[in-house]
Amino acid sequence: MNNSDAIDLASMLCSRLCHDMLSPVGALSNGLELLAEEKDPEMRQRCFELLEQSARISADKLKFFRLAYGAAGGFGDAVDVSEAKAVVDALAGDAKRVEVNWALSESHLPKPAVKVLLNFAHIGIDSLVRGGTLDIGAEIRDGASEIVVRAAGAKVAFDESIGAALEGNLPRENLSSRTAAAHLLYLLADHAGGGLQYKLTGDALVLGAVLPNG
Repeated sequence: MNNSDAIDLASMLCSRLCHDMLSPVGALSNGLELLAEEKDPEMRQRCFELLEQSARISADKLKFFRLAYGAAGGFGDAVDVSEAKAVVDALAGDAKRVEVNWALSESHLPKPAVKVLLNFAHIGIDSLVRGGTLDIGAEIRDGASEIVVRAAGAKVAFDESIGAALEGNLPRENLSSRTAAAHLLYLLADHAGGGLQYKLTGDALVLGAVLPNG
C-alpha cells in the first residue's frame, strides 16, 4: 500500500466511524432540545430515558471503535477476551433481537485477532436485519489464532463486496467507506501471513480467519 492508498483508507474509515456515530449523537442533540422545551413531567422523564439510551449506544460504539480500529495501547500485546465480549454483547443488545453465543478457549488473544473478531461480530450483527443468533468462536492452535463467526436468522443481508474486500479481491477503485473496514482486515491478515474467508447461504453468514501469531 502506497502513501496515497493509506491516506484514502484512513479517510474512508473516518467517514465510516462518523456515519456510525451520527445517529446516536444526533439523538442526543435532539433529546436535549426537546428537554429544554418540554414542561410535562412524564414527557420530560421520557426525554431523560431517550438521552440515557443514546448516551449508552454512543459509549458502546466508541468502545468498539477503540478496540476494533485503535491501537488499544493500554492492553499490551494481548487483549483480555472479556473486553471483546463486553463490547460485542453491548452492540448486540443495542441492535436488539440478536442472541450471542460464545465459544472461546483462550482468556487472551493477540490484538490483531481481537480486531478481526470484533469486526466479524459487527458485520454479523449488521447482517441480522430481522434478528437471529450470532455464534462466535476463537482459539489458538499450532501458533495461530483461529476465529469463526456465524450469523444466522430469518433474513441475512450481506453485501458481497464486503466479502470480496475481506478476501482481497475487491478492485481498488471499488473501495468505499462501506468496505474500508473489511479491506483493513484483509491487510492485517495478509501482513500476519494469514487469511480471511466467508460463506453466505440463504439463512446464514459464516466468517473465518486464521492469523499466525508471529
